[in-house]
Amino acid sequence: MRRPIVKVTALLLLLSVAVYASFSMRGGASRQTETAAAAAAADLDLTALTGSFKKGGYDEYLSKQSSTGASAEEVVIEGENYSETKGMDAAVLENYEGRQGKAVKTGDAGTISWAFEVSQDGLYNVKMNMYTEPGKESDIERELRIDGNLPFNEARSITFNRIWTNEQQSFERDDRGNDLAPNQVEMPMWQDTVIKDGTGFYEEPFLFYFSKGKHTLSLTSVKEPLVIDQLKLSKPQTTPSYQEVASRYKAEGYGPAKAVSIKLQAEQALYKSTPNLLPYNDRSSPALEPFHVSKQRNNAMGGWAWRLPGQWIEWEIDVPEDALYQIALKNRQNTLRGMSALRTLYIDGELPFEELRYIAFPYSPSWQMKVIGSGKDEPYLFHLTKGKHRIRMEVTLGELAPILRSVESSILELNAMYRQIISYTGTVPDTYRDYNLEQRIPAMAEVFRKQSAQLAAIAKRMEGSSGEGNERTAIINTIAYQLEDMAGNPESVPSRIDAFKTNVGALGSWMLTVNEQPLSLDYLMVSTPGAELPDPDAGAWTKLMSGTKAFLASFYENYDDFSGEDQGGESVSVWVTSARDQAQVIKRLVDDNFTANTGIHVNLKLVSADVLLPSTVAGKGPDIALQVGNDLPVNYASRSALEDLSGFSDFEQVREQFDESAMVPYEYNGSYYALPEQQTFPMLFYRTDILENELHLAVPQTWEDVYGMLPTLQKHNLQFGLPQKPLDSLGNDLVTTNIITLPPNPAMAMFLFQHGGEFYKDGGMASGLDSETAIQQFKQWTDFYVNYKIPIAADFANRFRTGEMPIGIVDYTMYNKLSVFAPEIKGLWSFAPVPGTAAGDGTIHREVGSGGSSAVMFKGTKNKEAAWAFMKWWTGTDTQVAFGRQMEIRMGAAARYPTANMEALGRLPWPTRDFQKLKEQMQWVQGIPEVPGGYLTGRNIDNAFRRVVVQGDDPRETMENYVRTMNDEITLKRKEFNLPYEE
Repeated sequence: MRRPIVKVTALLLLLSVAVYASFSMRGGASRQTETAAAAAAADLDLTALTGSFKKGGYDEYLSKQSSTGASAEEVVIEGENYSETKGMDAAVLENYEGRQGKAVKTGDAGTISWAFEVSQDGLYNVKMNMYTEPGKESDIERELRIDGNLPFNEARSITFNRIWTNEQQSFERDDRGNDLAPNQVEMPMWQDTVIKDGTGFYEEPFLFYFSKGKHTLSLTSVKEPLVIDQLKLSKPQTTPSYQEVASRYKAEGYGPAKAVSIKLQAEQALYKSTPNLLPYNDRSSPALEPFHVSKQRNNAMGGWAWRLPGQWIEWEIDVPEDALYQIALKNRQNTLRGMSALRTLYIDGELPFEELRYIAFPYSPSWQMKVIGSGKDEPYLFHLTKGKHRIRMEVTLGELAPILRSVESSILELNAMYRQIISYTGTVPDTYRDYNLEQRIPAMAEVFRKQSAQLAAIAKRMEGSSGEGNERTAIINTIAYQLEDMAGNPESVPSRIDAFKTNVGALGSWMLTVNEQPLSLDYLMVSTPGAELPDPDAGAWTKLMSGTKAFLASFYENYDDFSGEDQGGESVSVWVTSARDQAQVIKRLVDDNFTANTGIHVNLKLVSADVLLPSTVAGKGPDIALQVGNDLPVNYASRSALEDLSGFSDFEQVREQFDESAMVPYEYNGSYYALPEQQTFPMLFYRTDILENELHLAVPQTWEDVYGMLPTLQKHNLQFGLPQKPLDSLGNDLVTTNIITLPPNPAMAMFLFQHGGEFYKDGGMASGLDSETAIQQFKQWTDFYVNYKIPIAADFANRFRTGEMPIGIVDYTMYNKLSVFAPEIKGLWSFAPVPGTAAGDGTIHREVGSGGSSAVMFKGTKNKEAAWAFMKWWTGTDTQVAFGRQMEIRMGAAARYPTANMEALGRLPWPTRDFQKLKEQMQWVQGIPEVPGGYLTGRNIDNAFRRVVVQGDDPRETMENYVRTMNDEITLKRKEFNLPYEE
């Protein structure tokens, strides 16, 4: 119940350092009507003022076509008339899904091209008639090339939304009487779309220049299949002003509707662009419809989920007569203090007039009734014919878009200059040394002045006519001042390099929040112009009575209980040790699938991980625990606390869903005591723009290649990164939540496994780290830090973002974090299998260790068959896919689930090329065994590492000393559990 408040509070704290453009908050003035070509040029005003374009970006591309006008010609390309394909099995379909004629189905990999001829030079929009073929339920993504070349960077990632709807419009309720969030299902359908920027940084559709003559247009699949009926090169569309539309209404004799008032609940949306736009329960006012003082009701739509550019929601309304109507919305925008959220409104897929491009919803802590119009008493009139119509509202950035592009350009240029500076000074300059940077980098002062002027212009424009700075422009003004001062005092740059890096990083963080524009809706009203509208807020007495009833209800309502009411029959208790979002998704999956199909009731509880052990010891633990670390199963199994899963008759069939490496940590004395849920492993991440374009280095395939590139990196004071500590699925440090057990370092595991070494020998009776192979690989690992001075500890995401660490090995879940955390380097990085060790037969061994989490069954479980049925269901392919997709729906791409189920991983929405790289690395993944007493292995490897790297001890002697400590603990535990041990 407190979740929405927590989210809003966190957002407000985040926005205290964020910046928004006040110009887009003062009534939402619309653009003047103009051709799309002129509009695109107008968007460049801010960058033209400073002469700064993002290299290879759309702004730069369009500036080269400034003398070219929009074409009046239209070129139609039939999808089935493609000229060639590469790596794609294209299929021609006829009369597909209700569309007469032929179309072409394109796969989720490969390239398809069309050849055509243009008779007139000019700028064209590219439109597409397409069908969103079912796939992995993610947005469709393509790379567009013209005549084999990428016209601009943004064409590397063209996205097309799928269309989603509620599985059913009436909301189901749980057994406590609370509304459940409706399941989201895709509605595949034919769509007419124009190619535009998916990030919202460019408001108008992309313009492409075609000269007179023959051309090819190619689409390369990044992910998901797509059916294409037709491509069309067309002139940019123009939109009339409201004044022009109103004049036409008058000329055609349209009159206002008579006594019409239609209320449409916002949560009853027909379609939406993304499945995370779910109806939700808002308890901020008893005037919300519907409302209950103690039960959860889905009574609002949008909110925090509806904040990113390009997201849209569509409603359908049935009007009784052909007439003019006004549209009003009960809304609340209580997150962007002192500013407005912007929306674009479409009727039946069209923008009726230009003023609807930017509709402003000002900040207010309470619910408001907004009549769409030019003023309080001047509503816009909409001509609607009798029957059904669709109203769509889409998040837009408005005039903030060119500012974001300019800031993105500044960040990239300043990070490039930072890398140049540290190539001479290093990251920790000598304060007593004169580096003569103004002579070594002649362009430095000019870059600083140019970027200072650009950022100062942005801040001034955002401050508006008042010219007063505020918390929203603080970081921009700070870095603008710093840049100007450093330009005038270049000798001070080395001593200020750390502050400079921090400020540029803060500017990057600003970009993550500045384009978020949340808005909540309760209902829409289509009515007679000037009709009296309901009061959007409740009266004082109603609020008092509602608050009193809610307070009394709090004594018997328990909103933290996920178990529901036991209806009798078989049941199992399941504890979840992760977070509330995960627990809510599991509860819904259990109710909809497991209990409905098996009749087994699940008593689901969300608990802290640290209560599992004392509860088990006290005999009050669950039947099943989910999402527990890899160290727990053997630790508990050795104490006879867990059920031997290999005793179930179909265990062998179940384990085939996982790679053999995923089962290794759960084996004890020939039996298995857990089923894997997640499995993670390292990959090699690298910045393509720095490695290939700046340093002219190839992606290393072997460690010899790595040694070969290190001098070049160090010459520029750049760093190579090795994996440090295991990460969870969100890229967070696992060790911070597990102070007892430290898993073996992923880098040590990688070197050890690539040379055939092992952590334990003689069936787990002793450590294998005193072997010659292990000693040599421990030395190879520490030599990277001793001889090459790579950093012992580093925030990889931040250093990768700035380019300070343009290449490094880290857990593959970092992919999720970078996709969301660093939007300014989208398309500038990639990942690949880790460097390997060449064998005599030419094979490159790329072995890596893995981590993960598991599900366990406790020994005291009474109904073991029911518990086993749940574990099979939970780790099964369909459930893991459903859980993974639901987590992305709720939390976005940052929460992509690293499931251990191999088939399920392939069905999650990974880009095709990236998943192929994951599969390549997966072939070399090895599991790290767990043994009694093995909890000291990772800790002592870390101790030995620090003695060698920090204190300069001998690697061989150090490791041998710590191996004796490990063996003593292993022997002690094996004696305790009556297991064979080495004398």
